[in-house]
Amino acid sequence: MSRFDRLPIPRHAGALWRRLRLNEVGPLASLLAVSLFGFGFFKVAGEVAEGDTSGLDEKLLLALRRPGDLAQPIGPDWLPETMRDITAFGSVFGIVYVTACVVLYLAGTRRWRAALFVLASVGGGEILSTVLKLFFQRPRPDLVPHGMETFTASFPSGHAMLSAVAYLTLAILLARISRGRRVKAFVLALGVVTTLLVGISRIYLGVHWPSDVLAGWCIGAAWASLCWFVALQLQREQVVEAPDPPPPA
Repeated sequence: MSRFDRLPIPRHAGALWRRLRLNEVGPLASLLAVSLFGFGFFKVAGEVAEGDTSGLDEKLLLALRRPGDLAQPIGPDWLPETMRDITAFGSVFGIVYVTACVVLYLAGTRRWRAALFVLASVGGGEILSTVLKLFFQRPRPDLVPHGMETFTASFPSGHAMLSAVAYLTLAILLARISRGRRVKAFVLALGVVTTLLVGISRIYLGVHWPSDVLAGWCIGAAWASLCWFVALQLQREQVVEAPDPPPPA
């Protein structure tokens, strides 16, 4: 008789713990990441609602502009154009294009359910981003001229959130396919760096407050972690194909 069998309440908790595989590193780490990043989002959202971030937001935006001409970002003349190129990685078209390529690859390798799961994960993130923007309705920064056109509300940053959802999810998928710790670390680092660069470009171009981007990173990472937790559970039940390559003969 195990210790969970001796105590009725812990027994049920222990059964749920084992069923969700929280005794394994992957599911436990992904669930902890959901909690951590989710808390970070609600913390930032609360600070924004109370106006506590306005001073720091304004200071950071102004620090990225030339004191004599707020229309000109700091740095060399080629940097604004480079930032516009980088921010395109978090645009709706950029995310849709990258996601479509991965989905087609998974479908081409006959991992139909994995392809559908990736599509649902990124599509769900897009829906969540739209709902949050409609809920908060925060105006775009008017402190400095924008470096590009904008069409939606400011909080949270859709580019930061969707880049976290897409690139972190795809990085974890590729890391599980890859062999070798260095390759796995490189793929994960690439996903994180891409996500960070997209968010930084939004602040540099003056189209988002820094708190918008921080909130977008948090909720995007939380959503990606939740999707990965669900994927691990579905793979265990063989509902979604595992992305790991078959062992060599």
